[in-house]
Amino acid sequence: MPNPPWHPERLAARLPFLDRRAALTVATRAFFTGRGYREVETPCLVPAPGAEVHIRAFETRFDPHLGAGEGRPLWLRTSPELAIKKLLAGGAGPVFELARVWRNGEVSARHAPEFTMLEWYRPGLSFEGLMDETEAYIRAVCPPVVEHAGIRTDLTPPFERLTMQAAFARYCNGLDLLATEGDTARLHAAATTAGLPPRPDETWEDLFFRLLLECVEPAIGRDRATFLTHWPAPQAALARRDPADPRAALRFELFAAGLELANAFDELTDPTEQRTRFEEANAERRRLTGAHGWDVDDDFIAALGHGLPPTAGIALGFDRLTMLAAGAPRIEDVMWLPVT
Repeated sequence: MPNPPWHPERLAARLPFLDRRAALTVATRAFFTGRGYREVETPCLVPAPGAEVHIRAFETRFDPHLGAGEGRPLWLRTSPELAIKKLLAGGAGPVFELARVWRNGEVSARHAPEFTMLEWYRPGLSFEGLMDETEAYIRAVCPPVVEHAGIRTDLTPPFERLTMQAAFARYCNGLDLLATEGDTARLHAAATTAGLPPRPDETWEDLFFRLLLECVEPAIGRDRATFLTHWPAPQAALARRDPADPRAALRFELFAAGLELANAFDELTDPTEQRTRFEEANAERRRLTGAHGWDVDDDFIAALGHGLPPTAGIALGFDRLTMLAAGAPRIEDVMWLPVT
């Protein structure tokens, strides 16, 4: 039986990685405060933990005992995004948070059920400007060359900016992704023509993610870091549609050394459209899991109604970034006491 994570031998083996984590934390705070950001802390217990359909959350319950009132279900947040946007609607200005978050069922060399997310949001920043700032941050806190699982990425050249449409055309034999949006039969036909036969029971979303995971992601973020941009609109529940092509949403993910590091949006500010998207996501979650899950966060919709300024924001996996900065092979190597 292996020693527990606190055992002197195991802790000593992780200390070089953990010291690098501490230095990365200091450098991160210096980078953002130097650019006029305010550090915030938002609640870990929330009425709705997030928007992504396929993320599972930890549920708990608040039962008052020191006064009148009824109990209610609460969730450990999967992201601080909704809470941070409430602060933006209140006028907090540019903010960042090093947030502890939870995702149920996630465990691998790159996943943990409890981890740290770095999120930052700047009102008035453009989609392209957020990519510029993300690239500047990564270069400021990481060595010029990073490596993971045998993949080396040089962070010195400009990061690649590749649209999802161009990525599918390049790595899925010319498949025209956006022409199939939401149409399962059309995507099946396009994949067949491209020599990527679909499975009979695959929905549009199932096949999209299989092609993304099998064909696109293994090919990007290798020699140089890659921003994968302009996702199909149904795959970006919190992002604005692209004014130039409403089939796509202003969302990007960042990949380096074969690792997905970050997910970013040009934020949706329309409360009516946002409520519709949340309701659709909740219905799909119930269909997939058979469980009710959580309701729409009405307080968040109210904040959007009050007025969220045009904003770009990003969520970056801080533990994964530490893995790259420190050369650690597993996410547990950069955690003081990983969940076992």
